[in-house]
Amino acid sequence: MAAARIQRWAWTLSTYEYKIFYKKGKKNSNPDALSRLPLNRVGKTEVPAEMIMLMDHMDSTPVTAQQIKAWTRKDPILGQITNYVLKGWPNYRDNDEMKPYFSRKTELSVFDSCLLWGNRVVIPNPGRDIILQELHEGHQGISRMKVLARGYVWWPNMDAEIEQTVRACHKCQVNRHAPPEAPMHPWEWPSNPWSRIHIDYAGPLYGKMFLVCVDAHSKYLDVHVVNSATSANTIEKLRTMFAIHGLPESIVSDNGTPFASQEFQDFVQRNGIKHIRSSPYQPSTNGLAERAVQTFKEG
Repeated sequence: MAAARIQRWAWTLSTYEYKIFYKKGKKNSNPDALSRLPLNRVGKTEVPAEMIMLMDHMDSTPVTAQQIKAWTRKDPILGQITNYVLKGWPNYRDNDEMKPYFSRKTELSVFDSCLLWGNRVVIPNPGRDIILQELHEGHQGISRMKVLARGYVWWPNMDAEIEQTVRACHKCQVNRHAPPEAPMHPWEWPSNPWSRIHIDYAGPLYGKMFLVCVDAHSKYLDVHVVNSATSANTIEKLRTMFAIHGLPESIVSDNGTPFASQEFQDFVQRNGIKHIRSSPYQPSTNGLAERAVQTFKEG
């Protein structure tokens, strides 16, 4: 096939007469127009500088040195601290507003009328909200905001204000990581049989509901068939079990309607039984009954 295709191309090309001329590469634009086509203007194309580790290029800073200088001059605390840095520090004064600056007096300096702590600019009060908004841009979280802030700015209680800004942000709270789950506290093993029982409903199965009851001491399983999971049917089956095994000290159930109704509460109170309900949306807190339901379904 390849030989036949080459032979056909040779036959097609042989029908033409050719004149071969030499042309310099810079004028030979026909083979590769994208790389060889000459431009109308002569000059070097400017390549934009690389921007590393930047997502956005800021045309202007949130605050300027002139603004910080003016705010520092008007601020009574920072103006006084600036004077101390230039002319000498007095004895320590028991002042809550001055205390953060006195503890850093050997590291404070003044450059162009702006107060610095190391290489970080001390931001006066009018510019702090602007800096917080800039740090919070992108909703990066508390840790990332603190890392960025500690590289450039400082003011007293800055970390606490950053944490408060994130906690007050609805988007940050919605998208935050779920807190770690607390370890489950196991139920204590009762010393006597039928002192604590766990109950739950299984079904519907074959059009019926099944009241599953398990003893926490012996793991004895007792299952009763009912037409519907109502408080009246639950009480009726529990009376049958209590007539055989006696009254338990406590009953553990979920927050289902048959167990949370006032009728069921009156029943357990009249019989002196303590009713314990599991935590909402946490079926594992009544895990013994859940496992008994699973065993019943598998059987």
